[in-house]
Amino acid sequence: MKRNIICALLIVTIAAFTMSSCVLKPQTAKSTELSGTITISGAFALHPMMTIWSREFQKVYPGVMFDISAGGAGKGMTDTLAGAVDIGMISRPITAEEESKGAFWVAVTKDAVFPVVNIKNPVISEIMVKGITQDGFTKIFITGEIRTWGQAVGKPEITDEIHVYTRSDACGAGDIWAKFLGKYVQDDIVGIGVNSDPGELEAVVNDPLGIGYSNLGYVFNLSTGKLVEGVLAAPIDFNKNGLVDSDEKVDSLSKAIALIALNKYPSPPGRIEYLATKGKPNGITQTFIKWILSDGQKFVGSAGYVQLTDEQLKESLEKVK
Repeated sequence: MKRNIICALLIVTIAAFTMSSCVLKPQTAKSTELSGTITISGAFALHPMMTIWSREFQKVYPGVMFDISAGGAGKGMTDTLAGAVDIGMISRPITAEEESKGAFWVAVTKDAVFPVVNIKNPVISEIMVKGITQDGFTKIFITGEIRTWGQAVGKPEITDEIHVYTRSDACGAGDIWAKFLGKYVQDDIVGIGVNSDPGELEAVVNDPLGIGYSNLGYVFNLSTGKLVEGVLAAPIDFNKNGLVDSDEKVDSLSKAIALIALNKYPSPPGRIEYLATKGKPNGITQTFIKWILSDGQKFVGSAGYVQLTDEQLKESLEKVK
């Protein structure tokens, strides 16, 4: 009898230990089962968001390391198709030619490109009251028909020359801004070529006669929600009424995000941001992208980006599974 009791106790103990192991394993596996390095390159526009996503992902999976570099959407796609990186950050639509070469893509977030001028511009008060129409921007950035700031605001007596700055690196911002101006590409934009978002923004900050374009996350200070010191977002007179309406004046990060989310700041120059891989991703790359499209979305707003609709996120998540 005593022997039977001891055996029964042993069986219960073993069973309890087995059940405990089964319960505990899933809790600890999440932080230890993944390891390796994910390499990423591409759009300056997505770089700040990707930095946050990688940092937060590592809190869940500390065994996963990241190697992230900006360099423009063009570089991100080139690196991806060459197999030089696991993920390309692409701030423009992926082309049919790129897909034919093996590019697999999903939409992950949304932002926009804004025209920027120096706060000391000689006609800044007129710009902020009247704005500049799409046609006006086309004549500044593409055809060169508008060459002075006086011409830009209907004051021919003001002869200060417009200094146009564009991007020298192949970038999504240049592509989207050119598309907004008409059926153009980045190479059609005239002006002084400057590398990177920070570089172009700095050029305008240092030149009272300068005008350029830059991504949402660089035009605004993410800590304060205000415009970067030294520049203003030149209002686009979308309805061509000769006045800057409340929905056309973008003077804070929160307002910019709201206008983009409501499509009151249209696409283009609003645009969707993408991640690309060579072929459908697997392993830790697939897990990371799936996390971005689910848990990672809670970091989008605080990082100065706009969350995609539930339908868009669902479509991307189904595609990558």
